[in-house]
This record gives sequence, C-alpha cells and structure tokens, in this order.
Amino acid sequence: MGAVFDLSNYCISGHDTFYVPNFITCEEELYLIRKVNETPQHKWKKLANRRLQIWGGEITPKGVLLAEPLPAFIDNYPDIISRIKATGAFADSPHGMPNHIILNEYLPGQGIMPHEDGPRYHPVVATVSLGSHSVFNYYKYEQEEAITTESRGEGRIINMNPTLSLLLEPRSLIISCGDKYTSHLHGIQGVQEDLISSEGPEEILPEHIPVRIANLELLQDEGIKSTIERGEILRRSVRYSLTCRDVGRVANLRR
Repeated sequence: MGAVFDLSNYCISGHDTFYVPNFITCEEELYLIRKVNETPQHKWKKLANRRLQIWGGEITPKGVLLAEPLPAFIDNYPDIISRIKATGAFADSPHGMPNHIILNEYLPGQGIMPHEDGPRYHPVVATVSLGSHSVFNYYKYEQEEAITTESRGEGRIINMNPTLSLLLEPRSLIISCGDKYTSHLHGIQGVQEDLISSEGPEEILPEHIPVRIANLELLQDEGIKSTIERGEILRRSVRYSLTCRDVGRVANLRR
C-alpha cells in the first residue's frame, strides 16, 4: 500500500464500513498462511467450532493488555500494521494503529455467532482475510421499548436478519467503525457454500437463498465475480482472519 491512502474510495455507501480488496498480494498471502501453519501447536487455542491464536499479548478481565511483541511476519514483512495505519482508520485511537491481533481459523462449515467486540478496544476493527472468501454479516438487537438500564446487554434478542452483508475476498481488508462497532453485532454463518445475488436475473437453486451483498461493485477477484455472474455456488475453503484492534490500556511490565 502506498503512503497516501484515501479510505473514502472504499466506503460502503450509507454505512460506517470500508472494504478494501487486494489489501495484500497473492505472494504475501501465501507467505502469511505458511507462517501461520508453521506455528507450534501449543500456540493454538481450541474452541468448540474453530481454533485461534492471540498475538500482541493477553487481555486481563479488567481490559488491560499484557503486551507482547507481535510476530515479525506481521510487524515487518508484509508489515500489516503499518499498512493498516496508513489507511487512517486508527488515526484517533490511543496508539494510532492496532496493537493486538486475533487469528481465527475457519474450516468450511465453521463460523462465529453474532457478537460485539466491547469497550476494551478502541471502536475500530480491521480484519484481513486469507485463503478463502466468506460472507460477513452485521446484525442489530430487536427493539424492546421496555428494556431497562440494568438488563441492557443481558438476554437481549438479536434480530437474525442481517442489516448488512459483505462478501470478503481473500486478501481483502474490512474496517468497521462508528455505529457498526458501537450498536451492531457481527458474525459469520457456519456454512460450506454461498450463493451470492447478482444484479442480473437470478435463478434460485434448490436449498439456497441468494445473499445480497453491499460490496458487489468493489469485488476484484475475477474467479469470484464470474461465479456470481453465472449464478453458481461459491464453495468455502480454509480461511484465516487477522482481526486487528487497538487496546488502549497497556500494562508496563518493565522493571
């Protein structure tokens, strides 16, 4: 990425969301995936539906980052952090750039339930996708007039009809901020394949409901674009996501 970066060119109209295709090159993607696969097994945390790694240090229950150096293949080549900084998305964050990354591995059929990232982070999140496409959805809570301050955030009902859906291509960057961070949830459905709605005539395939995405015109992967135009299924493969955020409170562990 160049030193001058106009993020407004990648804005999803009407939303506090930005989608940047080809944020890294194919060679850089292959390099990052190789470095991830070379990671010792004990570095992975296994969850019920996926596994992950935490880079930059653990965060305490009080929201304080016990900082550790990021992997060299992130902080140097291909210098993901400085590229994200160059977008200007973190210009108002405490450190002006991300200092914490969660690496998630998604096998076909794996996803993540709608969730909020919470106040421990500056309200901007940038995610780089590696290896496979996915569909990223934003959700809102159901409007409940009788909800009280004491019960807010506890047992609230999520409207499972997404307010916004984006197709994330391999090597792309998605940035969520503003109300997409503070008042929306985000998640990925655990499916193995996707049928994306094109702007042309649609042929509804059995057992598949076309997903209408808001970043259709920003897509650049020719294989993905032609598959969508033909009304065919996109099949997911193994995807790695680098979710980059800025933790404001950092513990000084030096003596």
